Amino acid sequence: MRAIVYRRPGDSSVLEASEREVAEPGPCEIRVRVVVSGVNPTDWKARRGTGTSAGSAAETVPNQDGAGVVEAVGPDVTEFAVGDRVWLAVSAWRRPGSGTAQEQTVTLVDRAFPLPDGVSFDVGASLGVPAVTAHRALTVAEGGPDRLRPGALEGVNVLVQGGAGAVGHAAIQLARWAGANVIATVSSPRKAALAEAAGAHHVVNRHDPDAAEQVRAIVPEGVDVVVEVAAGANAEFDQAVTHERSTIAAYGNDGGMPLAIDFGRALSLNLRYQFVLIYTMGTAAWEAAGAAVTEAARDGVLAVGEAAGLPLHRFPLAETAAAHDAVEAGAVGKVLIDVAGA
Repeated sequence: MRAIVYRRPGDSSVLEASEREVAEPGPCEIRVRVVVSGVNPTDWKARRGTGTSAGSAAETVPNQDGAGVVEAVGPDVTEFAVGDRVWLAVSAWRRPGSGTAQEQTVTLVDRAFPLPDGVSFDVGASLGVPAVTAHRALTVAEGGPDRLRPGALEGVNVLVQGGAGAVGHAAIQLARWAGANVIATVSSPRKAALAEAAGAHHVVNRHDPDAAEQVRAIVPEGVDVVVEVAAGANAEFDQAVTHERSTIAAYGNDGGMPLAIDFGRALSLNLRYQFVLIYTMGTAAWEAAGAAVTEAARDGVLAVGEAAGLPLHRFPLAETAAAHDAVEAGAVGKVLIDVAGA
């Protein structure tokens, strides 16, 4: 079968085409014919040897998210049957050969989830890391729900920092689906249009000198939950727009600025910083995220494409290096790789 692999860390030039043997699934595993592979920042970071999932010296197939059709199931697997449509999340975590930049991949059954009828493979390949991260960020607040569903965030004010990114996009969609009042920050008029298309009730340009004041004008009492992509750069902003027992769920630190906390204010408010990394979160959180994201996709609220606020950039499997370069360069939207016909 066709695959893209790398055998040492480096820039995208280390990616090369390869022919690999089709593997048989073992216990708790399934083999999936990959239709579409999704590319995330963690993929190029892992390839460079700087990401959370870096460190393998084995032949590695990149990309951890995707969507396709089950071809074979391992012994004792009852969750899926041959022919089922699935979306994959972090399929290659600590499994170098299980990336989705190949025609068939073998992955653990608990990293695969049903792709509802009528939901495209493009949507399925766009879920994974972004949607699971967004779900986790929206469910870590004190007294909040462990799993999202319609009404779960009724009356909750959510601020999504970086609303035009893939995680921000999913967070807007999931929070609105769950009943929250959603405010998003962006950095340009075009990104504002994308955040609005995703479903944000209010959009604020974070470069405005009075951006925090604009958020306070929308929610005078302060926001309940912040979904944060740049914890260091936005620390002062986040601490200015929150209230007693608010939660700042930080999944990224774009820009790399040190995180400075006004300890006195944070202490007096019982402010919670919750750091979010789905690779090391517990089984219960994974099960809740998989079920909720699948339900939301079935309800049609996780659409992708320009009209839904997440432009798509497509590449063939042979151009996986270019797809990685596009993500590393900061492409606005979602980068997908067409692996096989549906």
